[in-house]
Amino acid sequence: MNKKNIGYKILHFPLTKIIIGLVVCLVIIGVGQTLIQKVLELTNIGKDFKNLIGGIFTAILVVISYTYLFKLYEKREITEFSKKGIIKNLSIGIVLGAILQSLTILVIYLKGGYSVISINPILFIIPPLTMGITSAIIEETLFRGIIFRIPEQKLGSYISLLISALIFGALHLSNPNSSLSAGIGLAIQAGLLLGAAYIYSRNLWFPIAIHFAWNFTQSAIYGANVSGGSISKTLITSKIEGAEWYTGGQFGPEGSIQATVFCLIATIILLVLSHKQGKIIKPYWRKTTNR
Repeated sequence: MNKKNIGYKILHFPLTKIIIGLVVCLVIIGVGQTLIQKVLELTNIGKDFKNLIGGIFTAILVVISYTYLFKLYEKREITEFSKKGIIKNLSIGIVLGAILQSLTILVIYLKGGYSVISINPILFIIPPLTMGITSAIIEETLFRGIIFRIPEQKLGSYISLLISALIFGALHLSNPNSSLSAGIGLAIQAGLLLGAAYIYSRNLWFPIAIHFAWNFTQSAIYGANVSGGSISKTLITSKIEGAEWYTGGQFGPEGSIQATVFCLIATIILLVLSHKQGKIIKPYWRKTTNR
């Protein structure tokens, strides 16, 4: 009996759950991507549409993997991907992400650092659309669904938010043209904001929508680099120049000070609203003390 209790505690220890969750999802993603690529190679579909189909397939696969894994593992209903309120969460998230990115670009424009070179064919949005969908769904499922959510149950919302944000920022230090300031910026812009979005909505659709809109608007609409990387096709070809503090340099607008400030303001607003609505989870030692 004692051995069973120890085994159960180890299996359901937060770090164990995180490792199992990440490994299972990443393995399924890897296998799924390989299989869909082989299938698509047998077709005459254009490269951009192949990537889009493959990206959507992979995104759906990670949602299904997460849902069934934790439904079995934690023996509960997976509300993170609930259909209830999905339209509202997606709509508000897309609008918020697009506004935050547009404000960031607006500062660059007002400083004389942004100009449009050309407007390209509508199909040029396919590559950034692919990137936006896949990165938003996969990263939010792994980071907010696993790396943030699981520790939050024990450590509470604020500590888990800080830890997951630091991990998110640190992982982006290896991106092209990255720097310590860019990593810190992303820890705040994405790590804190998207974690706060999850706390407020208690589902993953809201942070997914913000993440998608931020990346898609930045690349497809404004033609800027995303997290240090560039995309071959965008709806607008632009030229961004000026001091790195407000343009982000080669890393892209995410490396700018205003991107961090705007996202930090949105984060604070979401956390204040979450606190007022009683959505903040206390760490386990405070729960014990209050009993």
